[in-house]
Amino acid sequence: MKHSPRFLELVDSVRACVRENTIAAVKQRLDGGHAFFLVDVREESEWAKDHLPSAVHLGKGVIERDIEEAIPDPGAEIVLYCGGGYRSALAALNLQQMGYTNVWSMAGGIRDWRAADYPLETD
Repeated sequence: MKHSPRFLELVDSVRACVRENTIAAVKQRLDGGHAFFLVDVREESEWAKDHLPSAVHLGKGVIERDIEEAIPDPGAEIVLYCGGGYRSALAALNLQQMGYTNVWSMAGGIRDWRAADYPLETD
């Protein structure tokens, strides 16, 4: 997908303020049984197609509204992902602004995860 220049500028500025994990690091944590929340911020239709194992869905349109009920601990480790790492970076910044202190965005998103032939689930 080709993104607009202003959107890319916004995401680039946000990336300077959020922490990012690679897909390999996230997979290693999953494989190692590391306890963290893995949150898919894509649209419902994207989630229905496929998603990462053990992920929960909190779309970018509602995550700020629903995060406190889903993950009440602001110190919990949270890894967000989307299609390519753009929406997850934006969502990560918002969660940080809400007081969540251990939030990560997965760089490359599910596209890079698929390209690496890592496992996916469907409902």
